Amino acid sequence: MKQLIIVLFLGFTISSFSQENLSLEQCYELANANYPLAKQAALLSDKNSLELAVLKTSKLPKIDFSAQTSYQSDVMELSIDLPGQGIEPPNKDQYSVTLSVNQLIYGGGAVAAAITAKSSALKTEQKQLEVSLYQLKKQVNQLYFSILLMQEKKKVLAANNHKLASKLLVVKSAIKYGAALPASDHVLAAEILKIEQLIVEVDGNKKSLMKTLSALIGQEIVFSTPIESPEISAVMNGDLTRPELELFQLQKQQIDFSAQLLSKQNRPKLIGFGTGGYGNPGLNRLDNSFQPYYIVGLKLSWNVFDWNATQNKRKSLQVNKSMIDNQQEVFKFNTNIELSQYQSEINKIRTFIIADKTIIELRKTILNAADAQLKNGAITSSAYITELTNLFEAENKLKTHEIQLLLAQANQHTTQGN
Repeated sequence: MKQLIIVLFLGFTISSFSQENLSLEQCYELANANYPLAKQAALLSDKNSLELAVLKTSKLPKIDFSAQTSYQSDVMELSIDLPGQGIEPPNKDQYSVTLSVNQLIYGGGAVAAAITAKSSALKTEQKQLEVSLYQLKKQVNQLYFSILLMQEKKKVLAANNHKLASKLLVVKSAIKYGAALPASDHVLAAEILKIEQLIVEVDGNKKSLMKTLSALIGQEIVFSTPIESPEISAVMNGDLTRPELELFQLQKQQIDFSAQLLSKQNRPKLIGFGTGGYGNPGLNRLDNSFQPYYIVGLKLSWNVFDWNATQNKRKSLQVNKSMIDNQQEVFKFNTNIELSQYQSEINKIRTFIIADKTIIELRKTILNAADAQLKNGAITSSAYITELTNLFEAENKLKTHEIQLLLAQANQHTTQGN
């Protein structure tokens, strides 16, 4: 029954993809959820909960049970003779059972600081995970827009195939009535077959890309699923919003909490203790009998001088903080260079697109003239196909440049953190 439910669920998901468009945002979300590294988010949380539970036990009483028996070769004896009294020396075999309790009364805030530092470490690890998953976006961009390019290329090929099929009917009719040479239709038929081969090739490339994207997002994409052409804003704000910048801040914050923990670990600690026992001898070493006993008290400990170990550790933490500042500078520097390169690429492609559109209009005018000439028998089918191919190549270049522009813009936004 469980397997049947899973199959039905998968079937429903696949059918939904076959009926609805697949968007770039959907791919981002699915890739993040599917990537094996994403499973670490729950593991990190579980690990942190266990570590915090261990730290919190520092505030609870420490209970130790001990049982001991021993035999010693000699014991203390008193050589003093008191009138009317004899002092019996202790037994050489001794027995002891104790239960000790130690309770931290004041720890200088070290436990609370350790808990805060551990929580800060969890936030840092979670952000590091987010940074790693963020790198998937460019992989998704490359696959998604490559599939979109194949989809648009097929549309251009199909449109040209339709034109040629219509023109083939016209030429066949002209041949029938003697207005065109007998072999004119063969040229057109061969060109149609050539375009059909190109469509098969484009479909094959699209299937291969879809298979890779499906593996990345963990969801099968039906071949007929339309790929949306996303609307990407050409306006970029000036600030970087990458998760790496948040990671740098969290790393520095973690260092600050570590410094606070370091300072509190050297504060005085007050511990209450108590020991109850039963043994032979008891606290009265001169009484050779089993006796119950107890000891209670307070203990104050303070590491007054640690040979500058704490000071050196604090300096080391500050050096680490400076290193993180340097890493942040390097990251911003390299990212801004990358953004500048994308902007140059975008400007170049926009120039190409303007030229492509002008070329297409000119090619359409030439093709219309060739169409009229073909009808009047002024040119051959081969000459017409040459002009049609020129228009196809211009339209194909326009589509390619338009998709390249979208890819460059998507990568630019991804690099900036939008």
